[in-house]
Amino acid sequence: MLRIGIDLGGTKIEGVVLEAGRILFRKRIPTEQEGGYEHILGRIRLLYEEMAAIAGGRPYTFGIGTPGALSRHTGLLKNSNTLCLNGRPLKADLERLLGRRVEVQNDANCFAMAEALQGAGTGKELVFGVILGTGCGGGIVMNGQVRTGPQAIAGEWGHMRIDPNGPLCYCGQRGCVETYISGGGLEARYKERFGEALSFVEIAERYRRQEADAVSFLRDFFENFGRAMANLVNILDPDVIVLGGGVSNFEAIYTEGVAAVAKHVFSDSFDTPIVKHRLGDSAGVIGAALIGV
Repeated sequence: MLRIGIDLGGTKIEGVVLEAGRILFRKRIPTEQEGGYEHILGRIRLLYEEMAAIAGGRPYTFGIGTPGALSRHTGLLKNSNTLCLNGRPLKADLERLLGRRVEVQNDANCFAMAEALQGAGTGKELVFGVILGTGCGGGIVMNGQVRTGPQAIAGEWGHMRIDPNGPLCYCGQRGCVETYISGGGLEARYKERFGEALSFVEIAERYRRQEADAVSFLRDFFENFGRAMANLVNILDPDVIVLGGGVSNFEAIYTEGVAAVAKHVFSDSFDTPIVKHRLGDSAGVIGAALIGV
């Protein structure tokens, strides 16, 4: 049976068709979220219909990964950083629009599932997948199954608060992990501190050149990463932590960042591997296909 997946992000919508784990088709289109909720539904439908045509009448499952989660009480989407999706019956509307069942899952859970089954977490019992991109998400996979929890928020470590007086997060709280160690959070903090708007890639390049501002700034990042990750390890003690998203491409996170985790973890040693993703930027959409119904 084929598997069709869509990764719905704030800037792009990516689709994939899998056959026996092999990618038959993959495509990205702009989300165009400025067009609003109904427009986004139309964009999803456009990509879905193209992939359904590729299936050519063969049976397939279908899943969608997106930031946020469906409320178990209302069926409405919550906690998405694509704000126009919040409070909307995304699953019900898509099932009506597409005329079929749809599984909707948090994008970090999809990432974790893909890396657990086919990537850097293969063969591990408890995998924690971390997305360090525009925002900061996490997903838990135990024995090959995504753990979502009663509130459908398992793994949402990006909204643990490490400073109640810290920067305001889109969720309404202050000092969330996301505001300090996500790519978007780091860019905002750098601009606040030095008055210069740089991408994280540019900040990292200045760090590699050992420019003083970038070095001092990213030392603070390593410390915040260490504290946040140690809190996670103290609770879950996973067999492996797999990093994804743009910040995961910063090499020093696997040396200085891991050393900061070891300093703060509640143990006489730190043995959990923190590793880079193996599936690249395909992990999220592959995971969406794997969780489909």
